[in-house]
Amino acid sequence: MNILTVNLLFSTLVFWIAARLYVFPKLDTLKPPTVVLPILLLHSFRHLGLMFLAPGATYAGIPSQFAYPAALGDLLAALLAVAAIPAVAKDGGRLLVWMFNLEGTVDLVAAIALATIYGASAFMGPAYWIPAFWVPALLVTHYITFIVLRKHWTGRA
Repeated sequence: MNILTVNLLFSTLVFWIAARLYVFPKLDTLKPPTVVLPILLLHSFRHLGLMFLAPGATYAGIPSQFAYPAALGDLLAALLAVAAIPAVAKDGGRLLVWMFNLEGTVDLVAAIALATIYGASAFMGPAYWIPAFWVPALLVTHYITFIVLRKHWTGRA
């Protein structure tokens, strides 16, 4: 197992513990927009995944089979998150949140798989913090959003 995998797994564990301690116990008492809006704001920064295409943010030779899908998938997730914010702020937007959450989750799973298949970790350079810290936070918040969508959000779409 390489170091990036250890970082990704351990960071995910830490974010999961934080969610279990601070978020899950309160889900029954919070309105869905109260939970989902901060998550959407966090994911609005996924445009930072474009760093995988930026010389200097990664080392020369980063596999394009990883870099392009990861960068563009993150950008799409960011755009979907931003698009959902105004609707959620008005107690709507459930369908937009579903679209964002499905695309964003598939993007992260695909990026992890592609990075593993193509050995991208050796070329990440300064962008290494994205999968080591950022991706685990995103994975856990996607899971929280699925819980809210399935169990707590019964209002308008």
